[in-house]
Amino acid sequence: MYQTETLTPSAIDLARAAKILRSGELVAFPTETVYGLGGDARSDIAVARIFAAKDRPSFNPLIVHVPDLAAAQDIAIFNDLAIDIAAAFWPGPLTLVLPVRPGSALSPLVTADLASVAIRIPAHPIAQTLLQAFGGPLAAPSANPSGRISPTRAIHVMDGLSGRIAAILDGGTCAVGVESTILGLLATPTLLRPGGIPVEALEAMLGHPLLIGGNANLPNAPGQLASHYAPAGQLRLNVTSPKPHEIYIAFGPGTLSLSATRDLTEAAATLFHALREADRLAGPGGQIAIAPIPETGLGRAINDRLRRAAAPRR
Repeated sequence: MYQTETLTPSAIDLARAAKILRSGELVAFPTETVYGLGGDARSDIAVARIFAAKDRPSFNPLIVHVPDLAAAQDIAIFNDLAIDIAAAFWPGPLTLVLPVRPGSALSPLVTADLASVAIRIPAHPIAQTLLQAFGGPLAAPSANPSGRISPTRAIHVMDGLSGRIAAILDGGTCAVGVESTILGLLATPTLLRPGGIPVEALEAMLGHPLLIGGNANLPNAPGQLASHYAPAGQLRLNVTSPKPHEIYIAFGPGTLSLSATRDLTEAAATLFHALREADRLAGPGGQIAIAPIPETGLGRAINDRLRRAAAPRR
């Protein structure tokens, strides 16, 4: 049991966070997508602590965060296409699944013993500063109990992981609000999870539609489990006429709304906080309903999270 520290983005506290990470302990930190639960990706003990703190199944691989392309190439094998995609979208909310480079020194727990690794360069300045101060790769899934609503504020992390981790680095609210898009580049480019980079942007660069992949029973990237991002209450999707007992999340004008102006960027940034607020208002065993969301741009990522949040619980 930990007395979880809350750290600020000051130079002193960032140095403290890096020291904690070098000791093999865990620090939650902000990225542009959601808060990540960081641990040394080269340390079996640190990575095992991530799985234990989250109650995460060990067959579910983790994303490795690095500060730049050179650090990424130390861990994974990049072909010309991967380099072009990285140049276009990194730093940013895109994760690439690539072959692990032999001798990378990554803990096999990070990759779930697969021959591939999920890797990204975050754009958030605090994440960047922390990675530079730490001086190595950080495994960092979302900083929440496995399967539950992802955290976009430090208080969300504290609500789920207080006493389970060493520290939380408070960087305010995450701007994107949904996890990174995951693109598999082991063969033909394959969408493994929609996220903060719209699929349309990737397809425009590639000049062709992406294949759709992913396996809920044997994940080859994070975020593929059928039940994930779930509130405590039951969630009903695509609702235009909520029942009197349901807490309603609107897309458009409403008391609790993802975006009063139906802006998908705002809706993505608001999604997880709105689910937490609806859960609070619904109470134990409560019912939540949510309005239809367009299946375009960031709406694709929002609907992916909502379908998993509404799926039968594990």
